[in-house]
Formats: sequence, C-alpha cells, structure tokens
Amino acid sequence: MKTNPTKPKPAPSKVRPAKAKSDAFVLRLYVAGQTPKSMAAFANLKKICEEHLAGQYQIEVIDLLENPHLARGDQILAIPTLVKKLPPPVRKIIGDLSNTERVLIGLDLLPRE
Repeated sequence: MKTNPTKPKPAPSKVRPAKAKSDAFVLRLYVAGQTPKSMAAFANLKKICEEHLAGQYQIEVIDLLENPHLARGDQILAIPTLVKKLPPPVRKIIGDLSNTERVLIGLDLLPRE
C-alpha cells in the first residue's frame, strides 16, 4: 500500500465517537426569572432527564425577562414551558413539570393512554 507523503496519516483515535445527534433530546425550558415555579421546573426537568435520558439530552434555559423576543419562535403563551425540539415531533409541556408521568408522556418516553 502506498502512502501519499504530502498527506499525514490521521492518528488512531482511542475515543469512541459520540452518539449521533439524532439520539439526543434537545429541550428548551422557557422561564421568567428565577421564580420558585421556574426553579422547580428546572429541578424537576433535570431529575427526569438524569433518570430517563442520562447522557442523551441537552437543556437550554431561556429567560423571557432577558429575551422576550425568543417567545415568538416557539409560540410560548405560558411559563414555565418545556419545548422538546428533538427528536421530532416537537412537543410542549406547560407547568412546573412535577407530574413525572405527564412529562415522560410529553417527551414520548411513555406511550400515550
């Protein structure tokens, strides 16, 4: 086998490639400041993700007090609201996310009744 002297060989990688992004859940949590309800929603979401999606999720918290124009893109009418962007389909869950079963159904991790 000939090698091209102008192109160095890539070093062998010992790191396994990350899972495909299609496996990851991309979640947006819309809040308005650090109110008790907003903080509870984030804590509940983090707990659910750690238990059911360990290593397969990304949470983006959007504070609408700082960036109110961002509510328009996902048509946010109430807060806190969780938007599941990926994997499709897009889903919205409103509230403090304390009802774990409802959140799991909304994330398509449990079948709908």
